[in-house]
Amino acid sequence: MNPRPIETAQDEDLRLSRQAMQRAALRAWEIAARTGTAIIIRRAGAIEAVRPQELEPPQLQQTLHAPDTGKP
Repeated sequence: MNPRPIETAQDEDLRLSRQAMQRAALRAWEIAARTGTAIIIRRAGAIEAVRPQELEPPQLQQTLHAPDTGKP
């Protein structure tokens, strides 16, 4: 695995992929809130189904920035 930060990648699509994933996650939250469905997240190494009411958008962003331990 490349140890360099993704933001330093030469490929523009790769550099911007983190922001794209964040936008997609926020859009998923908005759709789930509108339709009353759960969102599947990984928090503290555990996969959880949470309702949008339980996870506000700022918390969603924090979850996205949480380091991944690489454990399922």
